[in-house]
Amino acid sequence: MDHEKSYSSQGNYSRQNPGMLSATSTAVPTPLRPGTPNDSASPNPFGDGHESQASQRSGNGVNPFNSPSASRAPSSFDDVSAAGNRFDERAQRYFHSRRVRKGEVEKPWTKNADPKEKWVTIIPIIGILIGLALSGFLIWDGIRSVVKHNYCLVLAEDFSGGFNSAVWQKEVQVGGFGNGEFQMTTPGDENVYVENGHLLIKATLQDDSLMQKDTIIDLIQQGICTSDAPENCIAVTNTTAGNSSIVPPVLSGRINTKLGATIKYGRVEVTAKLPAGDWLWPAIWMMPVDDKYGPWPQSGEIDLAESRGNNYTHPQGGNNIVSSALHWGPNPANDAFWRTNVKRPALHTTYSADFNTYGIEWSQKYLFTYINSRLLQVLYTNFDSPMWERGAFPAVNSNGTRVHDIWGQTGRYNTPFDQHFYLILNVAVGGTNGWFEDNEAGKPWLDNSPNAKKDFWQAKDTWFPTWTQPAMEVSKVMMWQQCDGNEDL
Repeated sequence: MDHEKSYSSQGNYSRQNPGMLSATSTAVPTPLRPGTPNDSASPNPFGDGHESQASQRSGNGVNPFNSPSASRAPSSFDDVSAAGNRFDERAQRYFHSRRVRKGEVEKPWTKNADPKEKWVTIIPIIGILIGLALSGFLIWDGIRSVVKHNYCLVLAEDFSGGFNSAVWQKEVQVGGFGNGEFQMTTPGDENVYVENGHLLIKATLQDDSLMQKDTIIDLIQQGICTSDAPENCIAVTNTTAGNSSIVPPVLSGRINTKLGATIKYGRVEVTAKLPAGDWLWPAIWMMPVDDKYGPWPQSGEIDLAESRGNNYTHPQGGNNIVSSALHWGPNPANDAFWRTNVKRPALHTTYSADFNTYGIEWSQKYLFTYINSRLLQVLYTNFDSPMWERGAFPAVNSNGTRVHDIWGQTGRYNTPFDQHFYLILNVAVGGTNGWFEDNEAGKPWLDNSPNAKKDFWQAKDTWFPTWTQPAMEVSKVMMWQQCDGNEDL
């Protein structure tokens, strides 16, 4: 009873008035299971204080396992104030051990600190500072080592003024340009023209009647051939039985800057959309102004971008693939282009779907090609050793003649890529040099067949419908000459 008075005076537990429900009990008592202790006189085996005793003082029929009111959230009552101050008071009480008195806790680490422990902090900090310093040095050294050249503008062509014949020359030939190509390149505006401020180089069909009767195309007689070799200027269709010769079955265009813009080291950028159609062969490339070291490939060739108009199913890659290459060697049979040839696939698209910028940066020390950004490099070649040594060419040709180093006398590692080059843009069709491999993707001719052009033409119903976009469309051409002052060394 003394306990009851004490707790009642503190507002923790109060006695109930007869006939009134307590805020700590429910309207309907919880039924007891058989064997449930319900004798308030029996001691709680878990009791250890006033709370345990108070929890036993509930009326007859009240479940002793109900939570005491002080442990219930105020929201569990019909009226929050029903909990009274008991909830607030107990909410402010915190546990503390009765065994350890305040001030008796020992903290030896605050009195006997090991002087070596400070190095646990100092050493990692020193390591971080050294790492930051080293990273900063590497960044500085990398930036310092980047070669920075001066460039002088040579050509800025956006075709807003039409076709500039002072810069561009149309090549007119029928000989296949050394690759057995099937097109005749024309001098007129049918295959090379400017439209809506863009240059178009477009492939079209030859007049079918020229393949059905004896025909001679003589560009020398017409005075328009741009080659000195008769085989590049004269083509014949011979309908005599057993004769396979026909004039080129396709017309197209090829232009160059040989007379208007050349560079020896520097940069070139061509912004273009490539054609789409089976057996089309677009190319953006460079050739030497003079064959200083001999005929191709002794004086070199630089291919910024070449592709195929076929779709992505072509085993060698269609218009979803662009390749860059350098051609160099003592003769065509020993062209070492395969050592400097890289392909770049388009990402979820094709190079025929939109315009891309195909570029090159070229110096005495290196040469690289790129697409859209100098950071997206395709081919990278360091001129850090003589090209002749890099080629590892045989000492003897297949015919038994000795192979001599044709570049060593210059003393420059980058020979033959140490002379003036000009730019070429063209769309070729077919060919017998292996660019389109035999028996792949339904190729309708064989490279070694004398009927290659005729077989191609007779299959036009299979490939011509695929020429949905037979033109290479060029929006801009830029050329810069490196002008550091040591280009002639």
